[in-house]
Amino acid sequence: MSKLGTLYFLIGKMGAGKSTFSRKISAELGAVLISEDDWLNTLYPGEINNFDDFLVRHRKLLNLLQTHVEQILTSGSSVIMDFPANTIDSRQWYVNLAKNASAAHQAIYLKASDEKCLMQIANRRIEQPDRAKFDTPETFAMVNQYFEEPLESEHLILLVIEQ
Repeated sequence: MSKLGTLYFLIGKMGAGKSTFSRKISAELGAVLISEDDWLNTLYPGEINNFDDFLVRHRKLLNLLQTHVEQILTSGSSVIMDFPANTIDSRQWYVNLAKNASAAHQAIYLKASDEKCLMQIANRRIEQPDRAKFDTPETFAMVNQYFEEPLESEHLILLVIEQ
């Protein structure tokens, strides 16, 4: 029997550095990186103007990728999902995805203050002007109200990184 891959997923507020960390760990581990931003920008250019637009397309994308990610994991490759795993329900989806592939999971929580996240969001607006419409303090406040810190009762294999 071949070795299975590990599913890595990230927890962290908007602006905590999930995408930057995902790229770094993907390179270090030689794992397949699946970036939600890349997929959404390719599939829905110019169509995500608010949080509701994002949620609709986010759910469609997860449905599209589920079988694909399971196949990558069962082939023996690890996968880094650069998608927010910021609610208990979303984290359970990733854990179930790993279970369906009989693979391990690793949740990585990038714990950062609101101030640090807002500073990084402001920098991102400058570096990536195409995101300026969505990456605002107002969007941060709206998205942040749904953020749920990971709980012991979730039984995650969890790595916490203080930012």
